[in-house]
Amino acid sequence: MNNTELEFAPDDFLLVGAEKISRVDETFPSKPMWKDILARFTKNKGAVVGTVLILLVILMAVIGPGMTEHTYDSQIISHQNLAPRIPGMEKVGIFDGSEQMSTSTGMIVQNKYVSKDGTATGLEDIYYWFGTDVLGRDIFTRTWTGTRISLYIALVAVIVDMCFGMIYGLVSGYFGGKVDMVLQRISEVLNGIPTLVIVTLLILVFKPGLVTITLALAITGWIGMSRIARAQVLKLKEQEFILASKTLGAKDLFIIFKEILPNIFGQLIIMSMFSIPNAIFTEAFLAFIGLGVPQPLASLGSLISDAFKSFTTHPYMIIFPVIVLAIIMLSFNMMADGLRDAFDPKMKEM
Repeated sequence: MNNTELEFAPDDFLLVGAEKISRVDETFPSKPMWKDILARFTKNKGAVVGTVLILLVILMAVIGPGMTEHTYDSQIISHQNLAPRIPGMEKVGIFDGSEQMSTSTGMIVQNKYVSKDGTATGLEDIYYWFGTDVLGRDIFTRTWTGTRISLYIALVAVIVDMCFGMIYGLVSGYFGGKVDMVLQRISEVLNGIPTLVIVTLLILVFKPGLVTITLALAITGWIGMSRIARAQVLKLKEQEFILASKTLGAKDLFIIFKEILPNIFGQLIIMSMFSIPNAIFTEAFLAFIGLGVPQPLASLGSLISDAFKSFTTHPYMIIFPVIVLAIIMLSFNMMADGLRDAFDPKMKEM
């Protein structure tokens, strides 16, 4: 090897800062956790659309029944089986009160708002946005009244999950041992009884209605939440920060609600949001088979059940309740997906 000496020229190296530009370390302000979650949530277009639709449905459930002069139980027999008619839309050729009916002789088009021979029908200035049912009741008012029932069921599902299922799972997972064994056997027994059987037994004691459905959800609706909470506690209760709290003399309730719960609250919210569509569907199913709210009070399930009988002759009766129910369930699912990605962004990469 040649032992040649290396010689450096003056321009081999550049002095940092020689260009007289001051360099300062760039710092970023710290973000609160909730702002970070909100930022990730708003980036999910589906979740934002779902949230907006839920707000619109809630708004219509509040103001919808008062937008017409009819109530959910008012009957006008002379107005029965009227097709949807919306002011201004009739000039365009849609929602003008005409409907196609399937008869033994074929398809016919009729409009009960106007007469064919030019005589007055008394309905020229009458408008039913969603039409009327076989008893002459306004479907628009009854649909949004039924939406209130579905939103009430959603609220009940959240309350039952967060106030009972969450606490049940936290206690069961944290204490373990005999406490966990007894609590889990109780939940397994309750989960083994079909909801339909529970509702049927409750109807023998109570009358069909919201009380019966609420009790049915309160008896079994929390089990899924309790299992998620228990599984999360089992993952965290042996972590170092929990052992440190125990070493410092922290009480069990303090550790459960101050140390463990804040770390799993995001997962519990997500689980609660996913349980809402299931609870709404359960109420709609019970109403469809006749175990829901009693007549003349309407729910989306009972509206679909009543309209199903006239589906072949007057399909418009079932279309609007089905659309509203589908929007509610789809919107809650999209919002729950957005919350899952916002609280745990790693889930999106899996």
